[in-house]
Amino acid sequence: MHRSLTAAVAALALVAAMPVFAQTPDPTAPAAPTPATFDEAVGQIDANFDRWQTQAHAPGLIWGIVQDGRLRHVRFTGQRNLDSQAPVDLHSLFRIASMSKAFTALAILKLRDEGRLSLDDLAETHVPEMAHWTYPTADSPRIKIRDLLNHAAGFVTDDPWGDRQQVLTEAEFTAMLEAGVPFTRSPETAFEYSNFGYALLGRIVTHVSGRPYNEYIRQEIMQPLGMTATGYDVFASNPTRRALGYRWENEAWAPEPDMRHGVFGAMGGVETSAPDYAKWIAFLLSAWPARDGEETGPVRRSTVREMATGSNFVAASLRTLPDGTPCPVGVAYGMGLRVPADCELGQVLAHGGGYPGYGSYMILLPERGLGLFAFANRTYAGPSAPLLEAANLLVRSGAAPVRDAPVSDELAAAYAATGRIWAAADVSVEQNRLAMNVLMDRSVENWRTVLTTAKVDAGDCVTDTPVVATGALSGMFDWTCENGRISGRVLLAPTTPWSIQALNYRLIPTEP
Repeated sequence: MHRSLTAAVAALALVAAMPVFAQTPDPTAPAAPTPATFDEAVGQIDANFDRWQTQAHAPGLIWGIVQDGRLRHVRFTGQRNLDSQAPVDLHSLFRIASMSKAFTALAILKLRDEGRLSLDDLAETHVPEMAHWTYPTADSPRIKIRDLLNHAAGFVTDDPWGDRQQVLTEAEFTAMLEAGVPFTRSPETAFEYSNFGYALLGRIVTHVSGRPYNEYIRQEIMQPLGMTATGYDVFASNPTRRALGYRWENEAWAPEPDMRHGVFGAMGGVETSAPDYAKWIAFLLSAWPARDGEETGPVRRSTVREMATGSNFVAASLRTLPDGTPCPVGVAYGMGLRVPADCELGQVLAHGGGYPGYGSYMILLPERGLGLFAFANRTYAGPSAPLLEAANLLVRSGAAPVRDAPVSDELAAAYAATGRIWAAADVSVEQNRLAMNVLMDRSVENWRTVLTTAKVDAGDCVTDTPVVATGALSGMFDWTCENGRISGRVLLAPTTPWSIQALNYRLIPTEP
């Protein structure tokens, strides 16, 4: 069963968690032209998800696109309950596994904003059972809250063991902490994904807030966002809306037993619906760009942006563009979110969720105001590949352009000066606006020679196109000329009043 809903819901009124941010093309996918519109891209994306669902043996699936604060497109297919044959619908509830970590991370940051903890606090300040732990080396630093957020605490990767700890009670967790845990390396020496570390963050939220971590997160973050169907206790949610979890074994589906709420829910226990999760994505995206204006969310915009602050342990990977060009990707882990820098997509925030009975993935492109998510009810069926391809298709279609940064008065004035310098082929016409380094780096006479040659080579140019801001004090420009185009840059110095520290005019000749 396939159902679609477009522009219908307004927002805002773990092995699978760890894929490298790279993509292997689906050899069974038919070649498709680059989409030219949002609707064309959605058509290809829907087909990709249909193909993925069949290959992944996912009983049910829902995926959606959030753009500019609303759920612009959502599609649901398959069954949430194989016994009753109940179909997935818009309000079906899925566990999202490690995508829960972002809620825990934001709760820690909110408590920091309230002055109740510091990210540089030793974790043992708030979890005293950690104080007697034996560290792996004599020179090991003691674990800080920041280390837990960035997965740099020295714990061993614990998928899928960590997924099965969901049911641990507070008392059982305390006993585990009192017994001590082994380290795989010294803290702060490498990234290594740890569900256990996020369970510790949940304990810190509980200790510092005076409320169970799940209640603090629901009351302070989820409910203010209107996420009324979202929570941690699946046995308390509406059974007529739950997507039951299944695993695929022996060429058949088998029910995956539900796990009750426990301390490890801080790393993977959230259950939510597509409309609720769209509100979460819209809220995260609303933190970009930095701007004036009142705060309207439960956590400050600057704090949300802080979730993209990664550790310095960056992994490199490659994916392949449709024309065969390799696309380099650098990936760090932020706070509850992976933070890739992608050659095509730009700044990306992403995370997956793999769990007994469920798989999920989410991607945010904050520079474009675009977010995507997908939930499935099959163990570790993480739909990262079709979701990444969905982001690629939307970007290639032009439906998700990078939002223009505002042009400051200083940059606008400096850009006007670059036009006058070009017209005169002489920097001295704006000498009082040049930073002190400019004429030390190249003399007035040499500037005249370079500019005169460039003007002759370029021919007549249209120089009134707008500058594209790359910051309040820098910008790029592109002029169409008789013999090609001038690709230029203007960079201001950190001075008051403004001055130009670098100016570039590069001719790109017209190809014969």
